[in-house]
Amino acid sequence: MARCVHSQEGLLGPLGASPSLWPGGAEAQLLEVSLFSEALESCAGHCRDFRGNCSCHVTCPSLNTCCPDYLQFCLEISPYSGSIMGGKDFVVLSEPWVSSASVTSVVCRFREAIHTQGYVDDEGRIHCVSPLLYESGRIPFSVSLDGGETFPSSGTWLAVHPNKVSGLDKSELINETMWQYYGTPGVTGNLTLSWNSSLLPEPRVNIELWGYQETGKPYSDEWEAEWSYLYTLARNFPNGNNFTFTPMPATPQYQAWEVGALRISGSSHTDGKRDVPAIWSNEHALAWHLGEDFRRDSAAWATAKCMNWVALDKKLPNFLTELMDCPCTLAQARADTGRFFTDYGCDIEQKSVCTYHPGAVHCVRSVQGSPRYASGQQCCYSASGTQVLTWDTSSGSTPDRGHDWGTYPYRRPPRVPGLSHWMYDVITFYYCCLWSQNCKLYLDMRPSSDCHTYSPPHLASAFGDPHFLTFDGVHFTFNGLGEYVLVQSDLTKLMVQGRTQPPLTSSGAQANATGLSAVVVKENASDVVEARLGGPTGRTLQVLLNQEILNFSEQRWVDLKGMFLAVSGDRNVSVMLSSGAGVEVQAHEHFLSVNILLPEEFLNHTQGLLGTLNNIPSDDFTLRNETVLPPEITSEPHKLFEFGADWAIRNDSSLFTYDSPTLVDNYLRPPKHDSAFLPVFTQGPLTPQVASLCGGDLFCQFDALVTGSLDIGNATRVAHLQHQHLQQSLQPVVSCGWLSAPEYGKKNGTSYLEGSTVKFSCEPGYKLRGSQEQTCQPNGQWSGVWPQCKPDHTVLLGVIFGVLLVVALAVLGYVMLKKRRRRM
Repeated sequence: MARCVHSQEGLLGPLGASPSLWPGGAEAQLLEVSLFSEALESCAGHCRDFRGNCSCHVTCPSLNTCCPDYLQFCLEISPYSGSIMGGKDFVVLSEPWVSSASVTSVVCRFREAIHTQGYVDDEGRIHCVSPLLYESGRIPFSVSLDGGETFPSSGTWLAVHPNKVSGLDKSELINETMWQYYGTPGVTGNLTLSWNSSLLPEPRVNIELWGYQETGKPYSDEWEAEWSYLYTLARNFPNGNNFTFTPMPATPQYQAWEVGALRISGSSHTDGKRDVPAIWSNEHALAWHLGEDFRRDSAAWATAKCMNWVALDKKLPNFLTELMDCPCTLAQARADTGRFFTDYGCDIEQKSVCTYHPGAVHCVRSVQGSPRYASGQQCCYSASGTQVLTWDTSSGSTPDRGHDWGTYPYRRPPRVPGLSHWMYDVITFYYCCLWSQNCKLYLDMRPSSDCHTYSPPHLASAFGDPHFLTFDGVHFTFNGLGEYVLVQSDLTKLMVQGRTQPPLTSSGAQANATGLSAVVVKENASDVVEARLGGPTGRTLQVLLNQEILNFSEQRWVDLKGMFLAVSGDRNVSVMLSSGAGVEVQAHEHFLSVNILLPEEFLNHTQGLLGTLNNIPSDDFTLRNETVLPPEITSEPHKLFEFGADWAIRNDSSLFTYDSPTLVDNYLRPPKHDSAFLPVFTQGPLTPQVASLCGGDLFCQFDALVTGSLDIGNATRVAHLQHQHLQQSLQPVVSCGWLSAPEYGKKNGTSYLEGSTVKFSCEPGYKLRGSQEQTCQPNGQWSGVWPQCKPDHTVLLGVIFGVLLVVALAVLGYVMLKKRRRRM
């Protein structure tokens, strides 16, 4: 192994910069692969660091540069994730660094501040217990074996939203609806809690109720979130599989808690002891625990609560003004993956029952909380693909004062994942809509957003031997070998880089072509996420976070710094950035495809191979020095090649991970653009097989003919179709805005997009003035005249005439009767 250069400043890499100045990019990795094995140092207290002559960095195992005690101090754990509610027992997989006999006491420290008691099991393995947290995401932890004196080893725990935890890891409220309606008319009897007793290896357990509140002045430093132990339902209960009881009304001191969860823990622990191994239920509305006043008249109790909430919410800042409008169509909502993501409670893919939005087939939520108030948008859609709005039906989408998924940096109201949402948007729904008949009040406070100001994101893609489809619609092929800037932006310091490698032909030889093999993303001070082809076959999608290969066996969604990450299957990954930008990467046969979606704010703020986003295609071939090449270079492959080479990255700006000898030798040490590699610029004659496969898709034809592989050609065809589908889904749609029915009238129609027609009619006794129907026009205006229902005076006159006629006939009858009597 090569030696590094030493100086008075310390160990230096080949580029001559001190490692203390490096951000952990390519130069730091050059250092790592140059380490030598003399007087190797320790990783105690130094995980993720490059030591003087060995490494404690996450890439050291694959580069064979680890310090001897790396696995002892840089911990791998199982399981690696659990609910933010805590109580999850996890085991350290590496061997203990001291014998179990010398362990004083195991203390596990999370975020440098929260301590939980660990232990050593009969096999000498170290265990920790996750704490109750008010945040989701990757939580650093360290372990002490001397009672908390020193914490030399460390790892990462993934805390997740309670609803993202497998049901197998939670206790179950049997007939959960009954729990949450208990005490309302007709809902009484026994309740049953069930659980998997093997999750808690204790002979006897306690079953406790915990309550959640957020107290203090809203939107101030006094606003605090707090889980509190309330009382024990069963003590020293056999650890079987279920517990059945008849709920009794809570005593007055506990009735202030209306949202909570049940906790099952070992009976050896004192009541309410925090951060012990436990099984939690879902958080839920505590109807079954509320006082006698609720049971006597739940509707009156809930109505008073609803009225009080409305009055209080009106005094809080108006969070609705900073929420973005919803996408106009279901297609847009599912395609705008940088800003919106599926609401798990109403998912068309999972055919889920949309319990709170029965008129919808799919809902999405805004990925990011709003900038000031940490609020969230929700958008729901009907089977026809149009919005379902609260102005038309109680099934409409409702925005949230507290984003359901929480908002970075979490920990405090209204940013606590799941729970803040419960306090301001869910229990209040119970007050007004489920426990009483005041839903209109709730919907007035949480009205749906229409799509009048929604603007779809701009799309650019790369796939195949790489074919680039820019934000402004230019298509070209650049098949250089190296690492390149796909898009960068000065607006948010967004950087998306791509690496290419030659695929194999059908004969197993290396083709004179390239394809994307890795894509890496960063924005501002966010984490760095890389998706690449890897594994034994080189065709498995690997995802790396800050150079560490992630494991998705437990969780498919991860909250990260400045972004969210979601994987679907084993071939798709989506990165959702705080700016609203989205990056989707998909693994195909021998290459990756990438789709990048940028909101309108990025106009005039992009550079790179995917062009200048400004709706001007003619300047998409802009070099680093801002020289604009003419669009005609698309017909001159050698000039296109020069344009692409200009966007090769440099070691000091590389975000990639180089954690194998192949990557080091082929990408880290050589120039970032291989000028010696000359790809095939023109394809051979079209064969019948290729024509049959590709039809008129020129990208598919090119790749199949150049590589001699129909599989690669087909993968290109599929990726191109996906781009076209996304492009079609994101086409702008004109909305004319919501139309109300006239007073004393009705309307027929709930679509407000271009070409839609809404018809109006009036109640009996009223006559329609204005247009009987209005159509949404291409200019965003409704046709016709605003309809009104006015009293129908002809009907009124008819009524008056009828009354007078009856009176007249009565008088006439009376007169005739009087005359008849006189004659008699």
